[in-house]
Parts: sequence; structure tokens; C-alpha cells
Amino acid sequence: MPSRTSPKMDGSGGRVRLKAHYGGDIFITSVDAATTFEELCEEVRDMCRLHQQHPLTLKWVDSEGDPCTVSSQMELEEAFRLARQRRDEGLIIHVFPSTPEQPGLPCPGEDKSIYRRGARRWRKLYRANGHLFQAKRFNRRAYCGQCSERIWGLARQGYRCINCKLLVHKRCHGLVPLTCRKHMDSVMPSQEPPVDDKNEDADLPSEETDGIAYISSSRKHDSIKDDSEDLKPVIDGMDGIKISQGLGLQDFDLIRVIGRGSYAKVLLVRLKKNDQIYAMKVVKKELVHDDEDIDWVQTEKHVFEQASSNPFLVGLHSCFQTTSRLFLVIEYVNGGDLMFHMQRQRKLPEEHARFYAAEICIALNFLHERGIIYRDLKLDNVLLDADGHIKLTDYGMCKEGLGPGDTTSTFCGTPNYIAPEILRGEEYGFSVDWWALGVLMFEMMAGRSPFDIITDNPDMNTEDYLFQVILEKPIRIPRFLSVKASHVLKGFLNKDPKERLGCRPQTGFSDIKSHAFFRSIDWDLLEKKQALPPFQPQITDDYGLDNFDTQFTIPLGAGTPEIDQSEFEGFEYINPLLLSTEESV
Repeated sequence: MPSRTSPKMDGSGGRVRLKAHYGGDIFITSVDAATTFEELCEEVRDMCRLHQQHPLTLKWVDSEGDPCTVSSQMELEEAFRLARQRRDEGLIIHVFPSTPEQPGLPCPGEDKSIYRRGARRWRKLYRANGHLFQAKRFNRRAYCGQCSERIWGLARQGYRCINCKLLVHKRCHGLVPLTCRKHMDSVMPSQEPPVDDKNEDADLPSEETDGIAYISSSRKHDSIKDDSEDLKPVIDGMDGIKISQGLGLQDFDLIRVIGRGSYAKVLLVRLKKNDQIYAMKVVKKELVHDDEDIDWVQTEKHVFEQASSNPFLVGLHSCFQTTSRLFLVIEYVNGGDLMFHMQRQRKLPEEHARFYAAEICIALNFLHERGIIYRDLKLDNVLLDADGHIKLTDYGMCKEGLGPGDTTSTFCGTPNYIAPEILRGEEYGFSVDWWALGVLMFEMMAGRSPFDIITDNPDMNTEDYLFQVILEKPIRIPRFLSVKASHVLKGFLNKDPKERLGCRPQTGFSDIKSHAFFRSIDWDLLEKKQALPPFQPQITDDYGLDNFDTQFTIPLGAGTPEIDQSEFEGFEYINPLLLSTEESV
């Protein structure tokens, strides 16, 4: 039988990392390279909680993203050989608890879209000695069941077995000698068993033993209603039971809705004590009910805090919460976004694009120096203030905690701006932000995307085809652009991140500043916001609402589901710099 004690790939080549997709989960483990086909099937059935006689089809994904059925020892050995050539990924397989009706046909329920990276959201489970560990964030103190040391860190700091609730460091989970006491239960991995206050595993280090009651993820949530309501019910519906100290919703006048997204809406508000105008991002807690969503909220808040010290990033004023909602009070930037202005001007003069791109470079470099990848640069997220300077906003896709040379692998971003290395499934770093800047600069100066697909063929109007174009099609620079503009676009849009402008270790940002396209920029003046912007937005009323789409409704559900409030401990925040400024007014 293959060993289950280490999920990492052995550098000696004796073991192969295995990622098995099944039932919305990815089971990550490692197997001996000498494993037989029958042993692999037995291991997979055990991981997926299938009876050993249950029909099974295994399909591994090759380097082109195509599925290949594994049904014999010879096919498995070939899959292992190819998987060992790409150590970062290992062997990726999809498990189907059935067989095709005829050879060559798909399995029942098989959808070809599942093989595209990022097409679905999978929960990762790391298998070791019968345990199924999931990355978790811990609200309070937690100690590793292997080394007994404190589990520190931001976001999801450690692993917890979804069955026995054992807590360990990420580095320790492959070393746990204790077999999971519940790994033979008939509970499917995607269903966490109910918690028994008197369960026999009370001696294991877990959240319960550290005073944190476990809240089952199977908790039901009320359906989300979509009713248009005026601002009076908005105020009444949001106030609820105040659980924050300091600022609260009662300290603000709500003026109107200025934006909506899948997780949140943005209101224009006035702080009553000094009549200062802010934007207020409102997030329903019922929509933030798993660890990844909670990480997103905490990351965005943390980046907002750091952004407050940079003139080209939207900063945070304060945070507070009620039992049903989270509120982030942020700077209000009233000049509209670049998408709004591009729709009216079609394309921008090179001088304008150069100015905006230079300020964006300063903002991105600020984030990168603090170990943050932005990952969501696009026209919609570049705002103009009343003077015409840019500010980046929306930090929900940011990745924190990257040191020099560190990488990540999450598939995310806006399709038209996703870098080739992400599409290829490679580990990536800050390079993806410079690629996105290249796309944005192309849009500003050419008035279109570098990957525009104009065709009547429906097969060529798909996301998959767009990704193919990004990966394979040469980028053609319009002839009406200057030589300097053409050169800088080719630099940022280099499909090889190692050769991309801005991506050389140590000198990346200096390479950008010294590029011929930016040679006319006085970077010292620019960083101090003393350079004169080429365009000043028209502000025709007190709030600059002419620069926003006003066709929004305010959806609020009548009821609020039961929510684990401990997940949001420590959310409250007041920016001390802004607070001291307000008190001096």
C-alpha cells in the first residue's frame, strides 16, 4: 500500500505528489512511484470514502489540460513518469464513481469544464495517516498537536483534521504519527460530522480544547432576497444590534448607493461630527460563511490599513460591525474610474496614459515592497480624485505575506487581465501585476484590449478561447503609437515573466522608472503628488455623482441567519492618522 504520511513530493523522485479531485474537494497526498494500479485505486477509494468494490474511473490531466483515462499499470506508469517532470503540480487526477457507458464516452456527470484550471472552486484536503487536514484560521490561541508549539500567523495559519479536529502546523501535518480515530467513519469528507460535547477525542489538541466552540459548516443560511428599498429601510435594516465599540452606523448619514458587487455594496456617507464625506463598503455576514471568504475580508481590511499611508491607494477610515453586517469606511474618490472616462473618450493621449501608468507603478511598487500582490488591476479599479490623480481600490484579490522569491498559485483575476503564467498553472509572484499594467496601458492608448476577439463564431467568444489567445497569440501593437509606447507595451506584455519589464530581482522598479517611455516623468514630484495631472474630472455637484453609474437598487433581506460572530473578532478599526486630522478640524 502507498504511504500516507507525507503530502510533499520527494526530491529524490521516489514519491509522486497526488491531487485527486472528487465531490468538490481536492485530496492532496503522495504515493510511492512503485505503486501499482490496483493499489492506487484502493487508496483513492479509501480517500473518497467509496466501498472497495465501487466502480471507479480515474482520469489524469496532462500538461495541455486534457484528461487521459488511467485503466492499466502501463498507463499509470506513463502518468507517473510525466508527472515527475513537473514537480510543482505532480499527478492531477479526477475521480468518477462510475464507468462510461461505452469506451471513449464521458463518465456520467462528467463536464469537460472541470479540467480547466480555475473553472470551479475546490476545497483542498491534505491527507496524512488517515487524517484529512484543511487549512484553517484560528480565532484565538491554538497549539500544534505534533510539536505542541503555538500556531501563529495571518489568515489560515494551520491545518485542522475535518474528522477528529486535530490542529497542527502546516509544516507538521505530514509528520503526525497518530492515526485519525474517525477516518474509517462513513461520513463523506465534504460533510463535517456533528460535534458531541462529550466526544471521545476531547484529549486531542483542537479548537474546543482552547476554548473555541466548533461551529459546523453545514449551518443553513437564509435565501438572499433582492428587493429595491429606499434609504430609510436601509438604515433601519442595517443598524441591528451594535456589537462594535466606538463608531457605528448611527454616526453617519447615508446619502445614496454608488456601487454594488457580488459580496458588497458601496454607499456614499457623511460623518455627522464633521460633515466629511466617505464611501462605506457594506458586507453581509451571511455571504461570508467559509474560511476563504473570511480570509478575503480580513485581507482586504489589512491592505486597506496599509494603503492609508500611500497617496495613490484608497485608504481606510474605520471599521465596525453589527450582528448581520461588516462596514468598512474608506476614502471617497469622486472623479470616477478610468472605465467611466474611457467609455466617453475611447482612448487617451500617450501623455495621459504615461501619467496614470506612472502613478499606478508607484502604487503597485508600494504594495510589492510590503509583500502584497494586487491581482486585480483593471480600468474599473483605477479611480481619479478631484484633482486628477489616480487611486487604486478594491483589495479583495490581494495576496499578502510574500517575501523575496516567494510565489503563490491561486487561479484568480479578471479574465482579460490574467497573466500567462497563471493560465499555465505555474507558481507566480509580483510579475502578474506588471502584466496587467501592460494590458491596461494598451487599453488606454489603443482604445481596445490587446486580446479583442471580433467574430461571429460562438466557439471563439468563450473564456477558454480568450485564454488560448493570451497564451499563444502574438500581441500586435497599433502603428499609430510611438516607438517608446510600443516598446514599453512589449516590455510589460512579455509572456515570459522572467523577461517582463519590472520583474528583474532587485532592479525591477528602477527598470520601469528608467524606461524611455517614462523618461519625462519627475518621479520625486510624482510621489509627492506635486506633478500636474493632464486631466481634471468635472465635479458638478457636492459629491461628483455625475461620475458614477446611478442605476442601482438596495437589496436587503428581511431576516438574518444565525452567524458565528467569533469569526469577526477584532474587525473594528479607526485610522489614527485620520482621527487626529478630524479632531484638529
